[in-house]
Amino acid sequence: MTRAGGLGLMFLAPVLWSTAGVVTRQIERASSFELVFWRSLFAFAFVAAALAAMRRNPLHMGWPGLASAGLWAVMFTAFMIALTLTTTANTLVVMSVSPLLTTLLARAFLKDPLPAGTWIAAGAAALGIAWMFGADLSAHTARDLTGMLVALSIPIAAAVNVITLRAVSAELDLRPAVMLGAAISCLAALPLVLPLQATPQDIALLAFLGVFQLGLPCMLLVLASRVLLAPEMALIGLLEVVLGPLWAWLGAGEVPARSTLTGGAIILGALVLNELATFRRVLVSRTSGRLESP
Repeated sequence: MTRAGGLGLMFLAPVLWSTAGVVTRQIERASSFELVFWRSLFAFAFVAAALAAMRRNPLHMGWPGLASAGLWAVMFTAFMIALTLTTTANTLVVMSVSPLLTTLLARAFLKDPLPAGTWIAAGAAALGIAWMFGADLSAHTARDLTGMLVALSIPIAAAVNVITLRAVSAELDLRPAVMLGAAISCLAALPLVLPLQATPQDIALLAFLGVFQLGLPCMLLVLASRVLLAPEMALIGLLEVVLGPLWAWLGAGEVPARSTLTGGAIILGALVLNELATFRRVLVSRTSGRLESP
């Protein structure tokens, strides 16, 4: 896969992820753990079907696959619970610390080169996050804070997962880990959802989330990890932070605070500048290579 192809897949992933908030707000009766159960069930079924169609062996993952599956399960479960406790914007703001954590872990455990621009972009993103969170701290209820605490487990798991994917991308195909993670999440939620209360509309919406908001974009991320640096992937994933509250505002009436809009603009600006700088470096490198060729 080319770098351009990896960028295309990685940009599509957060666009799909960002639909979770607005779709969840249309749920009629399903409880928080029932949201986890149905979404993970449909994600499992979709990824299993996709792997079967590609004739991939889901057991050839080794310990990195098992670790990645556990991390996916944490993310799948915590995300839906957080959305039922606090707003889409609050959930995504907490999640957006992932690029900074990923950059630090990449520095510690990977040999990927980390340009100064990536550090600057991660720092700018952290500034945007601090602005979004700090400006409205006094307005957060106990329920909001609980939801944000649950959401904090997501960027931690996501950062470790991206590092794991990047570390073994040359040797192992970890798309089956998405399937296993969904299965673990589904089974963990099952004892807490009986009796089931979801309406047919709820199940249809959760089927959409399982396939298009969870299974497909997570598989795209695994593919993109083969050609993109770990901090890059985390930074591009911040598009979800910007788009998620926007869709929730337009489709569910969740009006984001002004601080959320300002912080989101800072985050988006950091993302754009980082990608422009990366594109320029790649272009200069390729041009230099052509000039030096005999």
